[in-house]
Amino acid sequence: MTLNTPKELRYSEEHEWVKVEGDKVRIGITDFAQSELGDIVFVELPEVGDEIVADEPFGSVESVKTVSELYAPISGKVVEVNEELDDNPEYVNESPYEKAWMIVVEPNDIQDVEKLMTAEEYEEMVKED
Repeated sequence: MTLNTPKELRYSEEHEWVKVEGDKVRIGITDFAQSELGDIVFVELPEVGDEIVADEPFGSVESVKTVSELYAPISGKVVEVNEELDDNPEYVNESPYEKAWMIVVEPNDIQDVEKLMTAEEYEEMVKED
């Protein structure tokens, strides 16, 4: 199985990706995660203004097989939520890195992104699973 793991992103052990955009970060789940989950039927996300805490759940993704918690890769304040996923949860399967970003966060400390895995490290981790 060939994984789509964009090199410019950072990754968490819980299969979230993080893209730095200036002083904010965009967060979603990886191609590996969506392929493991199967067909996504519902995405539950926080509200704008909510605080998320690193390694704590911030929402969930429901597939035909299971419900999976989404874990915050970093701490910060939610400044944008992808409302399109309410009506189009299948974007998570079709386009995990483009259409299916989940939230944009103003991190408490942008340096926290450096603690996350590179694409190479993430690929190594999922190979071992």
